[in-house]
Amino acid sequence: MDFRDSILQFAGRVEKLCPQIQTEEATKNALIMPFIQLLGYDVFNPFEVNPEFIADIGIKKGEKVDYAIMREGKPILLIECKHYSENLDPHNSQLFRYFHTTEAKFGLLTNGITFRFYTDLVTPNKMDEKPFFEFSIGEIRDNEIAELKKFHKSYFDIETISNAASELKFLNEVRALLSNELSNPSEEFVRYFAKKAYPSVVTQKVLEQFTTITKKAFNLIVSDLINDRLKSALKTETAKAEPLTGEQEEQDVKVENGIETTEEEAEAYLIIKSILRQKIDPQRIHLRDAQSYCAILFDDNNRKPICRLYFNGKKKFVEIPDENKKFSKHEIQVLDDIFGLGDKLMEVVEGYET
Repeated sequence: MDFRDSILQFAGRVEKLCPQIQTEEATKNALIMPFIQLLGYDVFNPFEVNPEFIADIGIKKGEKVDYAIMREGKPILLIECKHYSENLDPHNSQLFRYFHTTEAKFGLLTNGITFRFYTDLVTPNKMDEKPFFEFSIGEIRDNEIAELKKFHKSYFDIETISNAASELKFLNEVRALLSNELSNPSEEFVRYFAKKAYPSVVTQKVLEQFTTITKKAFNLIVSDLINDRLKSALKTETAKAEPLTGEQEEQDVKVENGIETTEEEAEAYLIIKSILRQKIDPQRIHLRDAQSYCAILFDDNNRKPICRLYFNGKKKFVEIPDENKKFSKHEIQVLDDIFGLGDKLMEVVEGYET
């Protein structure tokens, strides 16, 4: 199993473990230590992972950091842990105090759900107030996994991470600014586009009008980008499916008893594969058509239904089972509405993998 798959598997376990975690110590044992192991470090070897690492602060002696990742007898990453339900915002000052008393170049503040990585980009040997890299394990993206991999024991290089940290820090800040402007555009932002597009004097009334126009324009751009990527993904899946022939005993899309899978059912099947491929191998997702509905199965097993497609009537429905195999019905207007059911479909396949 490669690093990406290991992280995604761990992410799938975290939500299920949390209800049983009552203390900060339990958070460390159930979430933090397994995470450190995924980074390639032996949590039972104090030469690699030093628990309760002492970081004396001025006249305060015996101050301890939860963990210090060690290399050649020196700390390279300090880790401060909190209970999984705690808000991390009030606690970065604690890590800040430890940071400048050690030789560590990086700090990690985490509750096992949110992970915030810090360094000293603004002032040498003084931890920055804002993290240069932050992610939520339950929503981790491929690009974030790639950044996290740099902290793996096999790839850890201070210079490489430091160079990437600067770009990441400002990239995240610009991203946050753009996100805020898209949801709540400032007057300065709107005025820039109004001056470019409006042929006359930009009055307050024009600004108000362009505030709405600007928001709609950017929403359309985002929507178009998403649709283009989905179409591309569907074309790729369709191309992969073309080599299948009727002579194969284990067909992905089956025609039984003269029942022919419709184009809409086949497209919905590809959409479901594109949703679930971030969690499981898409080859484990199969379609089996029947008279009244089209079944999407996990490992081609009738006892492991992912969902059922009811596309033959005037209305279209997708039925999704819960952990007790009780199906709930979801009406869709267009096939793209299936993407809105992504979380529920994810929960189903995660249940089959445990």
